[in-house]
Amino acid sequence: MTSSSAGGAAETRGLQVRLRQAAPFPIDAAFACAPGELLALVGPSGGGKTTVLRMICGLRTPERGLIRCDGTTWFDSDTGIRLPAQQRPIGMMFQHYALFPHMCALDNVCAALGQLPRVARVQRASELLGLVNLHGLERRFPRELSGGQQQRVALARALAREPRVLLLDEPFAAVDQVTRRKLRIELVQLRSRLSLPIVLVTHDLDEARLLADRMCILNHGRTLQEGPPQDVLTRPASAVIARLVDHTNIFPGIVDGHDAAARITWIRWLGYRLETAYRPELRHGEHVEWVVPPHDVILHRVDRPSRGERENPVSGVVRDLIPLGESTTIGLLVDAAEELTLSFQVPTHVARRNGIAAGRAVKVSLLAAGIHLMPAPAGAAHDPIVAN
Repeated sequence: MTSSSAGGAAETRGLQVRLRQAAPFPIDAAFACAPGELLALVGPSGGGKTTVLRMICGLRTPERGLIRCDGTTWFDSDTGIRLPAQQRPIGMMFQHYALFPHMCALDNVCAALGQLPRVARVQRASELLGLVNLHGLERRFPRELSGGQQQRVALARALAREPRVLLLDEPFAAVDQVTRRKLRIELVQLRSRLSLPIVLVTHDLDEARLLADRMCILNHGRTLQEGPPQDVLTRPASAVIARLVDHTNIFPGIVDGHDAAARITWIRWLGYRLETAYRPELRHGEHVEWVVPPHDVILHRVDRPSRGERENPVSGVVRDLIPLGESTTIGLLVDAAEELTLSFQVPTHVARRNGIAAGRAVKVSLLAAGIHLMPAPAGAAHDPIVAN
C-alpha cells in the first residue's frame, strides 16, 4: 500500500513513533525526534531497543501503532498503511556494520546508490567517503580497514540513500576506547552538517549524556521516561528508572513537611530529618523513594570544616574502601541501619589524609539540591526502614 499524509500531520517535521504489541516480544514505546536532533534509546540488553529500530525501518511489523516522518506515514495499523522497508528513506547502521567483504569501501557505498548511473554513483560515493574522513581509502577492502574505518564506511553507506532518518544501532560497540572517542567527535561534527533526526541505540549512559539532545529509557520494550539526558539521569521518574541509569543510593523516606518561603521539602529517613529540593505536590506523610548522586555526598574533613557540614549531616562506619587511581569509592554503613550502605567518592589523597579505613566512624553531608524524590512503590508504607 502506498504511503499517505494525515491532515495537519503533514506539517509535522521529524520522526514520530508509537508502537505496541503483546507478542512475541512486548512493546509499548512512544517517542519523537526532530530534524537535527539526536535521540538516544537507552536500556539494558534485551530491553527492546534494536527491535524498535527494526520496526521503524520496516524489517519487523508491530501489531499496532504509527510511524511517521516529515508528515509521511510509513506505518499505521488503523488505516492499514505498511510501507515496505525498501520504500522507507532510512539510513540504518548496524552494530557489526554488515559490509560486503568482497567489495572495496567505494563499492560498498556505491551498492546503496543503485538508482544512479555508474559514473554518478562513483562520484557520490567518493563525496560521502570524504564526508566521513576516508579520503584516500576508497579502494581498500573491509579486511584492510580498522574497526573505526569500517564504521565510517558503514555510515557513508547509510547516508547514501539520502535518508530522512538515520538509525544507529550500537555504532561504537566494536571499537576500542580511543577510537570510540574520535568517532563520537566525528558524529557530533557530522550531525551539524545534517538536518536529520538521528536515533542512537546505546547501553552506554556516558555516551548518551555526551551525544544526545534527548534520552528515552526503554525497558522490557516499554518507554519509561523521555527527556534531556541531564534531567533523566539526575531526576529519574521512579526507583526502577533510577536503577537503570545506575544510581546506587536509592532509599525510602516519608515526607515530613514543606517550607514554601525557603523552597524546602523535608523527609524522614531512619532517625534523620533531611532537607531536599522543594516538592509541594507531595503530601505530608506520603511515602517516597529518594536518590542522591555520589558527588552530592560530602565527607566531613578531620583537618578543617567541610563544605556544607551542617547540611543534612549523616554518620556511619566505613564498610568498603575501593581506591581507583585518583578517586576512592567509599561505602558507608549508615548508623542504625543494618546493611544499608551509602556510596560516595573522594579524591584518593583526601581519603589518605583523613585516615579513612574500613571500620572507621565518619560523617558526611547530603547536599539538599542533589536529593531527588520519587513516588514510592506499592507496599512501601510498611517498610521498617522509615518507621521511626
